Amino acid sequence: MSVLIEDEQMNNKRLLPRIALIACGSFSPPTPMHFRMFEIARDYFTSQGSHHVVGGIVSPTHDSYQKKGLVGGTYRFAMLKLALQSSTWIRASDWEIQQPEWSRTLSVLQYHQNYMNNYVNSPIENEINGTIPGWLPPGLRERQDAVQLKLLCGADLLESFAVPGLWADKMYIEDIVGNHGLVVITRYGSSPEKFIFESDLLTKYQKNITLITNWVPNEVSSTMIRRLISRGQSVKYLLDDRVIDYIQMQGLFNCKTFNLDNRKPSSMNVFCCGESEVNAPAKKLLPSRNGPGQVVQVVTSERGKKFTTDIQRTSSGMDESDAKKIKTDAVNV
Repeated sequence: MSVLIEDEQMNNKRLLPRIALIACGSFSPPTPMHFRMFEIARDYFTSQGSHHVVGGIVSPTHDSYQKKGLVGGTYRFAMLKLALQSSTWIRASDWEIQQPEWSRTLSVLQYHQNYMNNYVNSPIENEINGTIPGWLPPGLRERQDAVQLKLLCGADLLESFAVPGLWADKMYIEDIVGNHGLVVITRYGSSPEKFIFESDLLTKYQKNITLITNWVPNEVSSTMIRRLISRGQSVKYLLDDRVIDYIQMQGLFNCKTFNLDNRKPSSMNVFCCGESEVNAPAKKLLPSRNGPGQVVQVVTSERGKKFTTDIQRTSSGMDESDAKKIKTDAVNV
């Protein structure tokens, strides 16, 4: 397992293990801190010179998870796509929301890791008639070594391993930590080391647990965002503007006012089944409320520019991004 990097002083090349990071959760709505964790983790591995991070994956949970404040998977996936438009390496996967029922975290890890490594070792000819999922990190075939997928999370998830009945059983946790590994973003002043020490299971696999201190704390949570929105208060600078526009347009989270950020509301339409802004009917067509898997196109216009984002998924549950890449066009209006 390796990746080539260049030694700045010796001008030699040495090999590093390749890893990918995946975050699982509700993302209802997705906040900047959800994505900030990826940046913190990648910076850490880069500074340590221990691993090469090939990509980041965000996997929203299935609708049947039934968590309070959870809106439909179609909406959450659309918000993730909008919020990640500025990222060059973090991508959203809709595999979970496309499944017939809720999937356990271990199944999500196994699917994405197996897919990446099967892709690395499969003939290129297989891509001609196939569809490459949009969450797949680019450049995987630059090497033939395997990629290990690690679960990226906060310290609260690490501590949840001790909650009786929350996780399936001891063997389930052992599979996650032992076969994949954890990358835990902790707060300054917390003591996850103590929690690991007090757990025989976590101590056994502590070499697979990477603890990273977040020196720039951010207490903004999805729960807090939903509360502000339901009260009609501003969430400006707490969410991506495009996500705010989408929430307002869809009326998500009991939105009581159309203007959640004190801006002049932007013109935002969602067209279905590949309709363009030109030939679409005058009324706004919303994504299906019957569940995930619909083909939608989010079109936003703000600040004198027009941004078009295709969000397309196949019936098999894979979003098409590499084969049919997200098209973001900025033109003056």
